[in-house]
Amino acid sequence: MKKKFKKIISIIMVAAVIASVIVVGTVSSSASGTGVGLAEWALNAYYSKWSYVYGGSTPGAVDCSGLIYSYAGGYRVGDAQTFNSDYRGSMSGGIPNIHGLGLYQPGHVGVYVGDGMAVDARGDDYGVCYESVWSHGWTQYFKVPGVSYPDTGWVEFDGDYYYYEDGEYLADTTRTIDGETYVFASSGKSTSSPSSASASSGSSSSSASSSSDNETKSTSLKKGSTGSEVEKMQQRLADLGYYTGAVDGVFGDSTEEAFKRFQEAAGLYVDGVAGSDLEVLYADDAPAYQAEEKEEEIASEKEEVADTGAQADIQPADITTEQALVSLFFSNGDYSDDVAKIQNRLITLGYLEGTADGEYGTGTETAVMGFQSNNDLAVTGVVEQNTYDKLFSDSAVAAPKAEVQEAEEPAADAEVQPQANLPKTTTENKASTGSVSTPKANNAPDTKVEKDTTEISSKGLEAIASSSPFKRGANGSNFEFLIWLAIMIVVMLITFTVVYVIEKKKQRAHRGRRFQ
Repeated sequence: MKKKFKKIISIIMVAAVIASVIVVGTVSSSASGTGVGLAEWALNAYYSKWSYVYGGSTPGAVDCSGLIYSYAGGYRVGDAQTFNSDYRGSMSGGIPNIHGLGLYQPGHVGVYVGDGMAVDARGDDYGVCYESVWSHGWTQYFKVPGVSYPDTGWVEFDGDYYYYEDGEYLADTTRTIDGETYVFASSGKSTSSPSSASASSGSSSSSASSSSDNETKSTSLKKGSTGSEVEKMQQRLADLGYYTGAVDGVFGDSTEEAFKRFQEAAGLYVDGVAGSDLEVLYADDAPAYQAEEKEEEIASEKEEVADTGAQADIQPADITTEQALVSLFFSNGDYSDDVAKIQNRLITLGYLEGTADGEYGTGTETAVMGFQSNNDLAVTGVVEQNTYDKLFSDSAVAAPKAEVQEAEEPAADAEVQPQANLPKTTTENKASTGSVSTPKANNAPDTKVEKDTTEISSKGLEAIASSSPFKRGANGSNFEFLIWLAIMIVVMLITFTVVYVIEKKKQRAHRGRRFQ
């Protein structure tokens, strides 16, 4: 009987060890990839609108640590990703110019993508967010274990070129490299493409990309690309009327803007990158540039605004077709430096709160509607020529200072403004757009998701967590811990039950012998 009991206990213990190895193995498998590749991966998650899924770590459905793990592998848990790094520092001293650094705050991790911006999978109510690295209370930065980061040389990131020197990319300076002088903006972007063939990002990020991804990148044309394919594309754009520059095989600013105009006319996603949409460009039924129709449309809009009595002195001839197509039409969903300029002006006039992030979201749209209402413009929520001119004019009317009191106690001869036309700058709008986020001085959680996450990360089973190979941490990192804990509880219950039954049998047998 004793031998049988020992065998049962041995089998149970072996099962427990195997279960632990399986769980821990998923947490600490080897990592790979590059910092630039991780930053591009995170940006793609934002632009592709990946979903937040608690415990998710596959492309399209991730939690915060899963966003990093889905690219690089390695540690699955946010705390392990952070504290197993041999390179980390406090955000209080700023952040190095390195693409793909991990970002940490208690219970949460994200990815630094350069130029003061970060990406993180935040929660069910937010999804994957892209905003200033200073607006979410990050406390530490770190190099993701197993991921390689450039030391010296050119890298390509998000269509632009950067030069790394001593482990960080240069910014706001000039440098002579291989006999050529390059100017680097404050964002780190080089104002001209490098002549060296080693500037391609393919070599730096290929270790974490599939072969199919590399093939797609190699067939895409974007700003900085050169060669016969670019020349062919320029000629086709010129034939259709979108491009008037030199057909020289260099994909520059004018080529990018021309291709964006074509993408808009063809109903394609407008990003200025020529990939699979080249098939539409070279098709026989590709839409030609309709300059006359666009000018007629602009004139029609001007007449409609003139009928309202606002901006009647501006004639359609004052607006060039180039301005109308590229610069002077902004709406919900746009993202650019021009949008940030508009947001700053709205903030100055009191229609928008917070900081300008360049993303035209619901909050910005509501602020524009409030401005249009108070300045006798057509209330559309869209910034076109009339709204833009009025917004940046000296006669722009600022937001009323005491709208609530005026609404409650209107003067007898005063016209009461409808509430629907007043700008809304609530916390809900700020959270939904990310366009008015501000840093929190005390890093205190202000949403249910953040509170729940912080509470889970700081409570319960501290003794077990500290002795475990991994710790409870980032959003979603508890998933594996709970699996491991559940397995151990089941093993303990089975062991207890077996021992209890055996002891009961022994006691009965002992009592039987006493009464014989």
